[in-house]
This record gives sequence, structure tokens and C-alpha cells, in this order.
Amino acid sequence: MKIFQHVSDIGDLGAALAEAQEVKRDRFQWQHLGRNKTALLIFFNNSLRTRLSTQKAAMNLGMNVIVLDVNQGAWKLETERGVIMDGDKSEHLLEAIPVMGSYCDIIGVRSFARFENRQDDYEERILQQFIRYSGRPVFFMESATVHPLQAFADLITIEEHKATARPKVVMTWAPHPKALPQAVPNSFAEWMLAADVDFVVTHPEGYELDPQFVAGARVEYDQMRAFEGADFVYAKNWSCPGVTRPADYGRVLDDYHTMMDWTVSARQMAVTNDAHFLHCLPVRRNMIVTDDIIEGPRSLVIPEAANREISAQVVLKRMLEAL
Repeated sequence: MKIFQHVSDIGDLGAALAEAQEVKRDRFQWQHLGRNKTALLIFFNNSLRTRLSTQKAAMNLGMNVIVLDVNQGAWKLETERGVIMDGDKSEHLLEAIPVMGSYCDIIGVRSFARFENRQDDYEERILQQFIRYSGRPVFFMESATVHPLQAFADLITIEEHKATARPKVVMTWAPHPKALPQAVPNSFAEWMLAADVDFVVTHPEGYELDPQFVAGARVEYDQMRAFEGADFVYAKNWSCPGVTRPADYGRVLDDYHTMMDWTVSARQMAVTNDAHFLHCLPVRRNMIVTDDIIEGPRSLVIPEAANREISAQVVLKRMLEAL
């Protein structure tokens, strides 16, 4: 595996899930793969779980790890071609990328949507430059449009806790005071549609996700109806994806104070099949979900976060095997 961006990159999901459980049983049995190999983890944006879990996964495999916070201690990077660099950016990404590649064997990159131009975000301009110019395998640690390491961990968690062969999984929009990217819901939809689950998406009108990620999913605008009989509820906010309203891309369409009935609470969970609650974290309590639900016995947010180490290790293991 040279690139990890979409669910299709992982291949057969059943085999990937089985491999995840093998890794979980003994995280250290493949240290020979990473000996004298280096993973470079590049962060253009903040991170807690992604940074810690990916670094731990690489160390489990015997790798050296270099972590670069682009905005703390590095030169400010220009990303656009054709600009006269007479501002505060001292280095161009086109020189920086091959230099970075010369110091490592595998590169992970985290770079969020900028909400300046939908086409630029959805073409993944930053990550695609790393793929093109680094000369190294590249995995996405969350980009403008996808977060596959999170979605893989979500699927592992669902597989471990499902009580029926084909559970009903509902992804629900929830209110948030800031405009958030679509990366997590895009990937979650993509991975659930590839898995053997009954998948439903619920959100207010205007928040329709891009069909390249959500085509084939049932979309229900009535949240309570969507929750009926659910086995797993995945809550996440996202800003307007600009599919039906291009001019509103990256915007919050309504004052969140008027949308608090979308907050996941006991009212919605009461119509589920005693559903487990999932969220990628960090979570804004009593906006995305109420205290009693996230702290309750059906909450899986901590095991879900722990599985981030496992999803990252499977991906890194496969990349090392392909070197």
C-alpha cells in the first residue's frame, strides 16, 4: 500500500478487520518491519488522538518517529504556485516536500480544509503535492475531505460491539458554534457504505454531503425517525459542504442556538435499539451530546479512541510490507 486515503486503499475489509484483531492481540510482533525505518508525521493543524496514536503505532512496529508541527518552529510555508514570496512565508512547499522525503521512509500528513475555495479543498491540493513530490508512501492523518484512520477505527469499534450481523448505524449532524470540515463524516460514510451495515445519515436540509462519499446511503431529514431502531449512533457536526448551496460552502447555515434540538440526548436515544454512542472526539458536551449519554454505559468514545492506535498500526504495517 503506497497511499492511504480512501476505504478502497485498504482492500478487503474483512481481511483488514481480522488483521486489526491480530495486531490488537500482540502489537509488537512486527517490530522487524520498522527497524531502521522512519515515519515522518507532519501536522499543519492541531491534534491529540491522531498524533499520539500514530506515533505509538509506529513505535510498536519498531520505527523511528519524527513529528513536525509546521506552525511551531518551522518556516512558514507557501503552498501556491506563481506567487511572489515577499510576505511572511519563507519556504515553498515544493522545496520543503522533497527535503522532508529525504529524511524518512513513510510520511503522514494532517492538513484541514481552509474553506477558502471548495475546489482547492476537494482536490486535496496539499496532500496531492506530498504524494507527487515526496517520493515516499503517504497516508492521510485527516485532510480537507477525509479522515480514513478515524473511520477505520470506528469500523473496528462497531465490529467489536455489534450484537447483530448487520447493525443499523446512524450518523447524525449535531450543532456546533464553529464551522467544521466534512472530513470525518465523509470518511465515516464512505467506510460504512463499504461495510455490511444498514447505514442512515440524518441532518438538516442544506448539509448534504458530497455524493462521492455518501452515494447509496439513506438520507433522513427527520432525526427522530432516523434514530428508530438504531444499534449505533455516530454524532458529528459539519459545515455546509456546498453540494446544493455552493455559495455557502464551509458556512454554518443557522444560528446554533436554534438547532439545539439536534443535540443527541436521552430523547433521541430512547427510540433506538439501546444504541451505542460514538464520536471521534474532541466533543463539545451539551452541544453535540449531553453529559448523561457520553458518560453512560452505552458510550464507546474511549474504546473508539483507543482503536486509533490499531487502525494506524494496520496501515503502517501494510506500508512497511510494501517497501
